[in-house]
Amino acid sequence: MSDCVTDYFYELPQELIASRPLARRDASRMLVLDRASGQVSHRMFADFPGFLRPGDHVVLNNSRVIRARLLSPETHIEIFLLEPCGDRRWKCLTKPGKKTRVGAAVPIAGTEARVVEVLPDGERVVEFAREPDLEKFGHMPVPPYFNRDSDDSDDERYQTVYAAVPGSVAAPTAGLHFTGDVLARIPHSFITLHVGAGTFRPVKTGSIKDHVMHEERYGISAEAAEALNAASRIVAVGTTAARVLESRGETTLSACSGRTDIFIYPPYEFRRTGALLTNFHLPCSTLLMLVCAFAGRGPVLRAYQEAIRENYRFYSYGDCMLII
Repeated sequence: MSDCVTDYFYELPQELIASRPLARRDASRMLVLDRASGQVSHRMFADFPGFLRPGDHVVLNNSRVIRARLLSPETHIEIFLLEPCGDRRWKCLTKPGKKTRVGAAVPIAGTEARVVEVLPDGERVVEFAREPDLEKFGHMPVPPYFNRDSDDSDDERYQTVYAAVPGSVAAPTAGLHFTGDVLARIPHSFITLHVGAGTFRPVKTGSIKDHVMHEERYGISAEAAEALNAASRIVAVGTTAARVLESRGETTLSACSGRTDIFIYPPYEFRRTGALLTNFHLPCSTLLMLVCAFAGRGPVLRAYQEAIRENYRFYSYGDCMLII
C-alpha cells in the first residue's frame, strides 16, 4: 500500500490525449487486465459482451451532462454551474474571482446572476433573476485538457446514448463507448450519479489520507436494486457506478437516493463491484486511485505503460480498460 500521491504518477505523451472522439462509439480499443494473473491482452470494445459470464449484470450511470458553462461577453466572466441549491440558486465556480465577490451582479445567459455567498473552498452561490436557459446559452463542459472550446459535435458525443437524468458537469466517460446495439446484447440496469467538477480536482495533499473527497448526488431505483441483488457478479461501467455500489453499506440493495463522498484507494476491499470497465485516467487522480484499489497499483500502472507503448488513446474520448 502507498499513501503517497506521487506513487500514482505516470508520464503520458501529449499526442495520446484524445481531444476528439472516434467516428464510431464502439470502435475503441479495450485493454483487458486479469486481476488474478496480472496478464494484459489487447481487444476491441466490441468484444465486451463476450467477457460476460452467466449471471453477470452490467450497471451504468445514466446521468446526463448539463450545459454548465456560462459566459458573459459584457464582463468577460465565466460561471460554471455545479449543482442547484434552492430556488434559482446554484453552487458554481467563477472566474475571475476578483470580479465575483458577494453582491456582484453579472449579466449572463439572458438573465442576471448575483453572488450571494462565497464558500470556504472558493465556490460561489449565485442567485439568478430567472433560471438560465442552458440549452440556449450554455456550453458543454468539456475537459480543459482538450485545449479547445466545445462545439456542436460535443453536444452528442460528450453524452452517453442512454443519458436520461440531467445533473452532471462531466461525462461518465466509460459509458461513451456504448451503442444501443451493444446495450441490447447485455443484461444491464441504470443507476444515477451526477458527476461533479470535484471528480477531476487534483489531490493537493502529499498523503492520500489527507485528501477530502467532494460529495456527489446519486440514486438507485427499486428495479435496478432488484436486478443487482440477483446478480452473481456486478460489472460496473465507470468509476461513478462503482462509487455508488460501494457507498451502500447494507447487505441487500434497496431503492435509495443520497449523497456520497466515498474516497476509494488502496487497500480498499470492494464489496459489490466484481468487474470494472473504465477509461484511462489522469496521473495522481482519485479516479486512478480507485482503479488501483480494484486491481493493484503495480498491475494497473504496468498496464498503463503497456497502453502507452501500444499508442492507446487516453482520457474522456479515449480507449477503455476492462478489469476482470
